[in-house]
Amino acid sequence: MAEALQGVVVLDLTAYLAGPYGCALLGDVGAEVIKIEPPRGDALRQYPSSLTDECRTFLGANRNKRSVVLDLKSAEGQAAFYRLVDRADVVVHNFRPSVPRRLGIDYETLRSLRPDLIYCSLTGYGENENGPLRDHPGYDTMLQCFTGLASMQGTDTEQPQILQGSIVDYHTASFVAIGILSALVHRLRTGEGQHVKPSLLRSAISLQAGQFIWAESEPRDVERWWGASYSGIYPAKDGHLYLQATTSAFWKNLCDSLGFPELVEDPKYDTLKKRVALRDEIKPLIREALKQHTAFEWEELMLGKVPCIAIRSIGNMFDHPQLLAEGLVVEHDHPRVGKYRSMSKAVKMGVGDKPTTRAPMLGEHTDEVLRQFGFEEKEIAALRAKGAAA
Repeated sequence: MAEALQGVVVLDLTAYLAGPYGCALLGDVGAEVIKIEPPRGDALRQYPSSLTDECRTFLGANRNKRSVVLDLKSAEGQAAFYRLVDRADVVVHNFRPSVPRRLGIDYETLRSLRPDLIYCSLTGYGENENGPLRDHPGYDTMLQCFTGLASMQGTDTEQPQILQGSIVDYHTASFVAIGILSALVHRLRTGEGQHVKPSLLRSAISLQAGQFIWAESEPRDVERWWGASYSGIYPAKDGHLYLQATTSAFWKNLCDSLGFPELVEDPKYDTLKKRVALRDEIKPLIREALKQHTAFEWEELMLGKVPCIAIRSIGNMFDHPQLLAEGLVVEHDHPRVGKYRSMSKAVKMGVGDKPTTRAPMLGEHTDEVLRQFGFEEKEIAALRAKGAAA
C-alpha cells in the first residue's frame, strides 16, 4: 500500500535540528525528502559527539533523506536548484529573513518557477519587518531564555535553568511538518501554493499555552504554574520514582500501596485542592514510605494502579519491551559508524508503513538525484568541475 505522502518531493535546505527533523517527520509518512547541503554540509554534522566519525544528533534528525551537495552561492548551483524546484512540491529552509532574497530562493522567485509550490521558511523570531529581533540569531536555548521557559525551571536553586534535550527545536519540528501538511491539503482543495512561516518563538510560546493567559483583573507577574503539588520525583530504596496521584481513585491506590489508607477517609484530604494545599504534610509521608523498596520494585507493585514510573536514562530504552513491542527501535548500517540502533518513526500509520532509512552521508546521492531530475552525465560533470555540486 502507498504511504500517505508517497510522490511528494521535499527539498530540505535546513540545517541544525528543528527544520531537519521536521522534514524527517514528513519522510516518516512517505515524502521523498532530498537534503540540499552546501559544500561543507549541514553545520550539525560538525557538532561534537561521542561518536568518532559522525554527530549523533545529525543521525537522529536526518532519517529518510538523500543528500545532494549544491553551492547555491554559485550561478551554476543556483540554476541546478531551480531545475529541482520545477519538479518539487515543497521547499523548506531556515535562513534568517534577509538571506533568501540574496540567494535567489525567496518565495516570490521560486513561486515564479512553480506556482503551486509549498514554501516553508522557518525562522527564530518570525519574519514581520516590524519585529526588532527579526534578523537576530535564534537557537533553542535562546528562545527558552527569552520566552520564560528557563525562568520557570530551577526553582529549588533560585537560578534559571535550561531544559536539556532541545525541547523547543523538536516541538518546532512538529509545527514545520503540520504547517506543510496543512498547506498540501490546501493545495489539494484549491490548487494554490502556500507560504508557511513557523518560528521557534511561536513554538516556545505554544509550549506554555497553559501559562500564557493574563486576565484583566490580575497583575502581569501572577503565579501561572499550577504544578506545585505532591506529584514529583522521590528517592526510593534504590533509584528514583516519579509518581502522580491527582484523581480520587489514584489517591486511594497510592495511600493503600504506601501504607496510609486512613488518609483516604480523612475529609482533610478529600479533594485535590486540599491535598495540594497540604503537600508539605503529604510529601514526607510519601518519601518515608518509598524507602521500603527500589524504584523498579515500586513500579512493578503499582503498575496499572498508580501513575508512577522509575527514572531511567535514554540508554535503557533500546531494549525495553514496551519500545520493542511498538517497533520503535530499528537498526541501520552506516559506512562510518557501522551498525547503529535508532528510533523508527514518530507517527505510526496503519497502512503503507514502510521502514525508515538511515541518515545520509554528505553528497551521497548527488548524482543519483540529479539524474532522476533529468540532468545528463555531462551536466553533472560540469557542475562538479565548477565546484557547484559534489
